Amino acid sequence: MQLKPNQRLKLDDTDDKLFYAYPRFVTHVDEGFIQQLTDLYRDRLKPNTRIFDMMSSWVSHLPEEMEFAHVEGHGLNGEELARNSRLNHYFVQNLNENPQLPLPDEDFDAVLNCVSVQYVQYPEAVFSEIYRILKPGGVAIISFSNRMFFEKAIQAWREASEAQRVELVKAYFASVPGFTTAEVIAHKSTLPNLLQWLGAAGGDPFYAVIAYRN
Repeated sequence: MQLKPNQRLKLDDTDDKLFYAYPRFVTHVDEGFIQQLTDLYRDRLKPNTRIFDMMSSWVSHLPEEMEFAHVEGHGLNGEELARNSRLNHYFVQNLNENPQLPLPDEDFDAVLNCVSVQYVQYPEAVFSEIYRILKPGGVAIISFSNRMFFEKAIQAWREASEAQRVELVKAYFASVPGFTTAEVIAHKSTLPNLLQWLGAAGGDPFYAVIAYRN
């Protein structure tokens, strides 16, 4: 899998760090999505393990009752990450400028990415890094809905249908030898499009693409 150069383009090609310089202490999906994500984490993550929350924010949506050995955070806004009480440590890095993570090989039991994969311009490199830092048997959970900062999403994502976006993330995993065949969890919204656009409760579709390091 190799994205074409035009598929990596964003409508706003200014420095991502400038766009995310001001903290946004909001959730970008509705409560229904968040509950489904937390339930998924409860099911797939194990207590007392090491978690990497990639492209994170001021909340990680981890189950409150679960304790982990270490939660490493990453994002583009230090103020948001500093507010996240679940993080034991965090760092700021623009993966579109430098996809190489400053993390050891085979160091994490799980890598999480919530509603941010649409902004990754070099997913082949980023998913290679996810594989590298995962322990054998470790899980990667990529979750997303239909919301985005449209001007910062890559063209391949903007122009795709929801089903095609699922296939895109599956292809990201498939581009890295050593991941299991990706599993998909999809709960489409039953609300009319107009109500979804207006942000009605229960309107956000929930998608998760999950793979393990062999």
